[in-house]
Amino acid sequence: MPKLLIVDDEKNIRSAMRDILEFEEYEVDEAQNGEQGLSMIQRDNYDVVLCDIKMPTMDGLEMLSKAGNLGKHTQFIMVSAFSDSETINKATELGAFDFIPKPPDLNRQLVSIKNAIQKSVEIQNSNNAKPACSSDFENEIIGNSLCVLRMREIIEKVGPTEARVLITGPNGAGKEMVAKWLHLKSNRAKKPLIEVNCAAIPSELIESELFGHEKGSFTSAIKQRIGKFEQAEGGTLFMDEIGDMSLTAQAKVLRALQENKITRVGGEKDIKVNVRIIAATNKDLQKEIENGNFREDLFHRLNVIPIKVPALSSRREDIPVLIQKFLADLGKQYNTMPKRICQNAINYLQELPWTGNVRELHNVAERLMIMCDKEITLEDVQAYA
Repeated sequence: MPKLLIVDDEKNIRSAMRDILEFEEYEVDEAQNGEQGLSMIQRDNYDVVLCDIKMPTMDGLEMLSKAGNLGKHTQFIMVSAFSDSETINKATELGAFDFIPKPPDLNRQLVSIKNAIQKSVEIQNSNNAKPACSSDFENEIIGNSLCVLRMREIIEKVGPTEARVLITGPNGAGKEMVAKWLHLKSNRAKKPLIEVNCAAIPSELIESELFGHEKGSFTSAIKQRIGKFEQAEGGTLFMDEIGDMSLTAQAKVLRALQENKITRVGGEKDIKVNVRIIAATNKDLQKEIENGNFREDLFHRLNVIPIKVPALSSRREDIPVLIQKFLADLGKQYNTMPKRICQNAINYLQELPWTGNVRELHNVAERLMIMCDKEITLEDVQAYA
């Protein structure tokens, strides 16, 4: 459960905010001034701190500055009636995740908290993992085939823009990786990348998942829900398998793209959103349009920059470098020396059909890593591939 700390010298404000956040199922602590808050952060690990600025003994900016020297993953959301540009700039320079003026807009505050929690979790995960250098990142899309080099070139050009991207390709080819790379290359990289798999969500729930819902809008809506569009505020929304989305939901997504605003299920209020859309599908959307399963106007909204991720069978020359990379990574994962693989085994791998694409090759690499001795032979590959 995410852990939050409210730092404010006004008890009634702390109590009111605590009630709201505990209803949202957060664990919440309170501090009545900056000194107490800083002491609590030193003793405990908080995901997010909601911090007032004007407080006695130690104000919020001083607390933010000192907390930044503790090396914690905690994210600060500053909440203050003093929202002049100088104060906002100072808070940003000191590392504040967000600045919300008093009295706060509750929906905006809850979205900011969700995004700050995600940022906190990302920092924790990166701290627990081996630090990645730039070359690690560049090699995430592996291969030197012409189609891969062309795809990298497009990503380099398109990533820093605000253009919508439609990624196509078969399952397991790496569409999600392309979406992540586009986000990391963008000016939104410090904001969240939110993913929604449209094929994995029942059609009757997809609208609630994307746009959120109001309490009581349907039988199981026991409380308000913030949807993926709002969670991705300022960042990127990756809509995977968009070809499986219902026509009703498609119409609402189209409106969101046209007007940059959404309405929650059961709600009447328009909510402005600022997100970049990256969509992906393994379907031929032109055929889906002909069959009446996909809106042509939505297709053209999404298909500003098309990126086709090639099947592994169409870039077999990349298999040697892919299998070597996977074996090296798996060696680190299993804390063992990476296995060598003989050339005959690699040649055999290049002849297989690979209907599951790169994902299938990775699974085979893991199987070989576990089952084989120091050197992977042709016989091993024939037995386990």
